[in-house]
Amino acid sequence: MRTPNQSISRKLTFMNMLVSAAALLLACAAFFAYDQITFRQSLVHSISVQAQIVGSNSVSALLFNDPQSASSTLSALKNSPNIESAGILTLDRRPFATYTRLGEVAIQSIPVLPANENEVYVVGSKHLVLARSILLEGKPVGYVYIRSDLTEIGRRLKRYAAIVFVVLLISLGAALIVSSLFKKSVALPIVQLAELARKVSEEKNYSVRANPSREHDEVALLVDAFNDMLAQIQLRDNELLQARNDLENRVTERTRELLVANRELEAFSYSVSHDLRGPVDAINGFTYVLRKEYGDKFDSKATELIEHIKASGKRMMQLIDDLLNLSRVSSRAMERKPVDLGAMARSIGEELRQSHPERNVEVVIADVKNVEGDPRLLTIVMENLLRNSWKYTSLHPKARIEFGSKEQDGKTIYYVRDDGAGFDPRAAERLFQPFQRLHPAAQFPGNGIGLATVQRIIRRHGGEVWAEGEVDKGATFYFCLDATRSGTR
Repeated sequence: MRTPNQSISRKLTFMNMLVSAAALLLACAAFFAYDQITFRQSLVHSISVQAQIVGSNSVSALLFNDPQSASSTLSALKNSPNIESAGILTLDRRPFATYTRLGEVAIQSIPVLPANENEVYVVGSKHLVLARSILLEGKPVGYVYIRSDLTEIGRRLKRYAAIVFVVLLISLGAALIVSSLFKKSVALPIVQLAELARKVSEEKNYSVRANPSREHDEVALLVDAFNDMLAQIQLRDNELLQARNDLENRVTERTRELLVANRELEAFSYSVSHDLRGPVDAINGFTYVLRKEYGDKFDSKATELIEHIKASGKRMMQLIDDLLNLSRVSSRAMERKPVDLGAMARSIGEELRQSHPERNVEVVIADVKNVEGDPRLLTIVMENLLRNSWKYTSLHPKARIEFGSKEQDGKTIYYVRDDGAGFDPRAAERLFQPFQRLHPAAQFPGNGIGLATVQRIIRRHGGEVWAEGEVDKGATFYFCLDATRSGTR
């Protein structure tokens, strides 16, 4: 399970402090803007009033050309520490009287008043300059100007910045405390729930429960829902475990019953097959005595009947032997050894050639991987498959039988292929059933036990066998053994 890089409590604390800081900064920014605007408007209004007073007190000085009186009026501005300089101009904008604060330089030019305007001001980066007309009976007789510095605004900004910094620290501390309290009521139950979920996922222990919350909020609902989910999973897990145990018990019981039934059936088959040998041997013996001792006394019809009895007895003995072999295949203990199927196939092919030298059959045996299996049982498999191919190619003047292997889906598939009589693909599932034949016995003799024996041996080796073919186009029998045990050299 993935481990979280950051806990939810840290995230909530960070979010709470971030929101608090953002809200406080936005509020301070709005307050700063409002203060700047109102302070500037207040400063402009204050200077405008002072300019109006100076202008009213300087009308007589302008009319009687008394600069000294005008200078005396301007000197009253020294009580305003923010005013750097001031002056009175005549109507043609010539300096009439000036005032400068210690160390300041008198202004060289003043803003031009627009038409029909009695006052104008200009705000720079460091100064504010206001000019106003001096009126007498509504007509201008001169101008007054005042220049004020804006250092007060900078000082106010610094004071406010210090205040905001202190308030921000206090607010963040308070937000941290609130977040800590909030963490105990919200974040801590969620963290505990996440840890419990991780533990349940790793240990598959559905009996544990989350501590219920004393609050009546969404977190409490989440904890209750999680506990209910665990209870349902535990109930279903117990039911599934009980069902699995019951199923295992039933499978064990059925398997035991099936093994007992198979043993009884095999024992019965072996017993019947073995016990049948006595009567059949007696029939064959009596038939032999009849033919030898009384053969000259029988007519041709009786002799033919005796031959039929003899042939049937021989076929009955072969059927009994096949049944005994099938029974032994199922009951005999397996012994696993490395087996060379290629060498085994070459040996069987050579025996078939020697027993039927008159036939023209090409037997092709490829080099294949060794397998691990029971040599005696695998010999039965190879003999049945190769002798089947030899038998079902007997009607062809020239035939070909091939044994080889191929790799498919990580397994080694072995095959025996021939170009003989073949079979109808729709009847392929009947090939491996005992006593099932797809060809007349007169054409191809046999009891239909061989392929059933092959299938039982292959399955005992953990593999499977199947066939493909067409009528008169040959057949191919495939088989594979246990993939974990085959493929050795």
